[in-house]
Amino acid sequence: MNNNYILSCCSTADLSKEHFEAIGVHYICFHYQLDGKEYPDDLGQTIPFSEFYSRMAAGASTATSQVNVQEYKDYFEGFLRQGLDILHVCLSTGISGTCNSACIARDQLHLKYPKRKIYIVDSLGASSGYGLLMDKLAELKASRMDIDSLNSWLLQNRLRVHHWFFSTDLTFYIRGGRISKASGAIGTLLNICPLLNMDHMGRLTLRYKIRTKKKVIRAIVDRMEEHAEDGRSYSGKCYISQSACEEDAREVARLVEERFPNLNGKVEINNIGTTIGSHTGPGTVALFFWGDKRTK
Repeated sequence: MNNNYILSCCSTADLSKEHFEAIGVHYICFHYQLDGKEYPDDLGQTIPFSEFYSRMAAGASTATSQVNVQEYKDYFEGFLRQGLDILHVCLSTGISGTCNSACIARDQLHLKYPKRKIYIVDSLGASSGYGLLMDKLAELKASRMDIDSLNSWLLQNRLRVHHWFFSTDLTFYIRGGRISKASGAIGTLLNICPLLNMDHMGRLTLRYKIRTKKKVIRAIVDRMEEHAEDGRSYSGKCYISQSACEEDAREVARLVEERFPNLNGKVEINNIGTTIGSHTGPGTVALFFWGDKRTK
């Protein structure tokens, strides 16, 4: 039966609370610290995204913590007690260890609930690309796909979700040690906007160093044309997430809608959540779509 299992993910899939509720996907929240005080990464409910990013820009310190084993156990057990099986999809192992914690929780709970199925799957994705994957899984579940078939489909298709990111502000990449101070200073001076994507192991990988925001906005849409399923005839959904740079995100969305007239609806723009945003800071735009299988 279709209704004997639930779909679940982490808050780092960066869809809105309303979107998750509409598609029937459950989520568990990561945590972050802002100037030493801990908050749940609860999709902007506790602290609005605008406040979070303005405080970062003003110099507030940030740190993040993943969901631990006990939190996963408590969360999963709420469903298992109801006699429900679980398909839980995790933030990429290429950027987080949370999947390992979920697997430990699963193994411990199997002893108590031996008749229940608990699938833990690495999304190999992040932010609203991970969210785009969850949206498709919800659609397939609604079409009455059983949990075993859906788990198999997920493993076969997760690398078809493309993740492309650019940043117009290198401050937090330098602060977090992902870019050296010297490279960051040169990049800022030359107005360089790095264009990254996620590889086949779910790791963020620098692909291009592009001068000027105008050119990188064009380049990210070019990458979509290069990789999207059916090229300019792409008829799937397209999501964008952004961190306090909505104008840039809207320009990317405008170009996507112009170049891909067969899109399934308008481009959906979401916020980069507080976990991922703690590392990117303001000024990052990410584009997500279905395409060819991601490689190195």
